[in-house]
Formats: sequence, structure tokens, C-alpha cells
Amino acid sequence: MEQAILAKLDDDKAQDIVLIDLRGKSPMSDAMIVASGRSHRHVGAIADHLLRLFKELGLGKVKVEGLPHCDWVLLDAGDVIVHLFRPEVRTFYNIEKIWAVDSAHRGGPVRG
Repeated sequence: MEQAILAKLDDDKAQDIVLIDLRGKSPMSDAMIVASGRSHRHVGAIADHLLRLFKELGLGKVKVEGLPHCDWVLLDAGDVIVHLFRPEVRTFYNIEKIWAVDSAHRGGPVRG
């Protein structure tokens, strides 16, 4: 599922995509993905496309927070949590630092 999300983010031109492996670090999820959109509209479009992807993957019960404002949208699919930000909001909250992103993947999707 992580690879499909990363590929969709890449297709949608999300910026500064980060995958944080939470296995063994948190009981809430296996992975967290953080990405930025260029504007409110871009963040909303990315969120909409991910919701469609989750539905295609059989994950109909995804929890969503932050719509319709689209400054920070959180999509909780259980095993994977996705945070979508406008760049200035992402900088303000800096959630990657909370999870020590040193060992995280930065950039585009991981190809396997």
C-alpha cells in the first residue's frame, strides 16, 4: 500500500515526499507519509485522489481531517497515515522532526 500511495503522490506532483517507517516505534500505524502541495487547491486534489486510491484498494473506512480548508489534511488508513500540507503550514508544524526523519526516505517514491 505504501508504494501505491507514494506513486500516486508522485503522479500528482506532490512535493518533498517523506516516508517514515513507524514499525517498532508506534502501535498506531506501520508508516507515515508526509507531503506538500503548492496551494489549498493542490492539497485538496491530492487528498481526493488518495481517497479514490484507498477505495480502489478496498479501504473504505479511511478517516479524514482537514477538509475543506486544506492547510493540513490527514488521511488515516490504519496501517498508513498520510499528512498533506501547504508548505508554510508544514514548516510551522515540522512533524518530521518529531519522528526523527534521519532514517526516513526523502524524495520521490521508493521503487521496489
